[in-house]
Amino acid sequence: MQVTDRKLTGFLKQYFGFDSFKGNQEIIIKNVLNEKDGFVLMPTGGGKSLCYQLPALIMEGTAIVISPLIALMKNQVDAMRSFSTDEGVAHFLNSSLTKSAIAKVRKDVLSQRTRLLYVAPESLTKEENIEFLKNVNISFYAIDEAHCISEWGHDFRPEYRRIRPIINKVGTAPIIALTATATPKVQNDIQKNLDMMEASVFKSSFRRHNLYYEVRPKVRATKEIIKFISANKGKSGIIYCLSRKKVEEIAQNLVVNNIKALPYHAGMDAATRSKNQDMFLMEEADVIVATIAFGMGIDKPDVRFVIHYDIPKSLEGYYQETGRAGRDGGEGKCIAFYRYKDIQKLEKFMQGKPVAEQEIGKQLLLETVSYAESSVCRPKLLLNYFGEEMKGTCGNCDNCLHPKEKFEGQEFIILALKTILGVWERFKLDHIADVLSGNATSAVKSYKHHHNEFFGAGKEKDSKFWNAVLRQTLIERLVYKDIENYGLLKISEKGKEYLKNPYSIMLTQDHDYDINSDEESAAEGGTGAVDEELIHILKDLRKKMAKKLELPPFVIFQDPSIEDMAIQYPITIDEMKNIVGVGTGKARKFGKEFVETIKNYVDEKEIIRPQDMVVKSVVNKSGVKVFIIQSIDRKISLTDIAEAKNLELMELIDEIEAIVNSGTKINIDYFINDIMDEDKIEDVYEYFREAESESIQDALNELGEGDYSEEEIRLVRIKFLSELGN
Repeated sequence: MQVTDRKLTGFLKQYFGFDSFKGNQEIIIKNVLNEKDGFVLMPTGGGKSLCYQLPALIMEGTAIVISPLIALMKNQVDAMRSFSTDEGVAHFLNSSLTKSAIAKVRKDVLSQRTRLLYVAPESLTKEENIEFLKNVNISFYAIDEAHCISEWGHDFRPEYRRIRPIINKVGTAPIIALTATATPKVQNDIQKNLDMMEASVFKSSFRRHNLYYEVRPKVRATKEIIKFISANKGKSGIIYCLSRKKVEEIAQNLVVNNIKALPYHAGMDAATRSKNQDMFLMEEADVIVATIAFGMGIDKPDVRFVIHYDIPKSLEGYYQETGRAGRDGGEGKCIAFYRYKDIQKLEKFMQGKPVAEQEIGKQLLLETVSYAESSVCRPKLLLNYFGEEMKGTCGNCDNCLHPKEKFEGQEFIILALKTILGVWERFKLDHIADVLSGNATSAVKSYKHHHNEFFGAGKEKDSKFWNAVLRQTLIERLVYKDIENYGLLKISEKGKEYLKNPYSIMLTQDHDYDINSDEESAAEGGTGAVDEELIHILKDLRKKMAKKLELPPFVIFQDPSIEDMAIQYPITIDEMKNIVGVGTGKARKFGKEFVETIKNYVDEKEIIRPQDMVVKSVVNKSGVKVFIIQSIDRKISLTDIAEAKNLELMELIDEIEAIVNSGTKINIDYFINDIMDEDKIEDVYEYFREAESESIQDALNELGEGDYSEEEIRLVRIKFLSELGN
């Protein structure tokens, strides 16, 4: 169908209100109108949907749009109907429809009112739908999210590989396959599977100039996220996590810190998911915390930040998710938290899967590690991954703004290239790094490469260093990865020329994000030095208060709590609750004078408090603690509670002490009275009333080790602290 440029621009204005096309849109649309197959690679925000929506409105018949997500279909159908006076212009056909709704769709399609019919791949495979579509005048097929066809893609769906045979059954028509992310390998896979190797290929640049990329070590990541969002109040953002549990946890933490956040994951019922998505789109919530199930096809142009709490399983997935930021061309910050331990966790999840699938998964993870640990310009790395060369650097990512020191790489590059040739260009990057560094792994030994002339040729450097060198040879196009045997390093023509006539190339060493980067073991308190002067002031206050209340000082606040106050400077009761060993009960009972004293001290000394250390956290009501408290309320014997939770009695006492020290009042009289004489209980209780320290050893020395056991003294101390301190 021939349409002049002027007429096409007229249609664009008439249907969508735009005066001009964006990027490759115009030539892609002309290709569809000329009834030719097309493969479209266009980053998120580039305007892919228009490439099939406009020709569908211009051409005779109905365009069949195959799309993987019900939410995406509904959004696009609503959008198309808003551009037309005819409600029947666009429909979707999927499992969410009732029988009467399906009948209405079919009637509109057959009467040629419908120009776009969105179909889920699962619906397309149903025999009744195949029979129905045989009677439809199909203008063309549009396959959205086409990367789902490829096992090498980040979102492989087996039913997508059945699309071509079904098209052949229904009736052939031109095909336009569209994706926002595809490496050369994935593109080849898509075209082969759809039998469209001769299709016109339209690639838009993957470069998004408005996006800022940063990778941070995963240390106290939740607090870092809260601090970042608080500094960007009212801005719209998405946080991605790999597990549903983490989604719920982070959403809760954001809410208690006065951030309007909602969770989104596949474990929630469809109505709640849909409601949360709509609240985010309608700006009733600022932040969505989600698994990767969220966001495909969501057209929210003003997402200002995308944060990855967990590093994704592939760079394609990562690129697509970050692509949801700044689609309007405005600010978009993309921050990922990384530690290698998370990669190892993802590798474990792959165990038990078919070997080929594991191999693909591991290779994709390796690419993600390369991206995270590299100190090279991040957009340059991403573009290189998608087969696009970028000149210069972006000047707007963490690596460009805070560059690592460069070193002369010529000698290292020559050795790396010779080693690749020395193992006949048949091995992957990490294997070659092991050979160079002299790391005799089982793989190296199995190929007898520990006897190769290049084994240990660069042993003064470790395999991490050689990984960095090899990655940068890829970026320099001296080396490439074999598209058919994914991951095997081959020397390019440029690389062969380099070996003949080497020249200076400056390299940078990778980051090491795993130094003390275990979030779970990192102390949740501060890392600042203790303010010794404040400690003395607070201990004096504690002593005065203890005298006034006729209590030992440790009953009010223990030393670790005083030290934490001298790091974090809590100046409200809410902040006092977050101090180690305080909790709500103690903060309310004893906190008032302490926070007033600290506030005066902070004002007088003009102290800048470490704000990132005063983030509120959701109280960690672990199952064990809740079980213990509930069991004690029901007066169950402590030995039975310990047995139920597979604990020694002393371990259970540790848990109970922690509960009491954080300010929760509990009553274990029923158990103590059962195992101890009244006189002994009273003696221990009175000892602690007069004691200067809470030390068990001091109590044993004073009361006599032969007469009292450690267990008895600890149980009475729990009673004492709970009754007088809480």
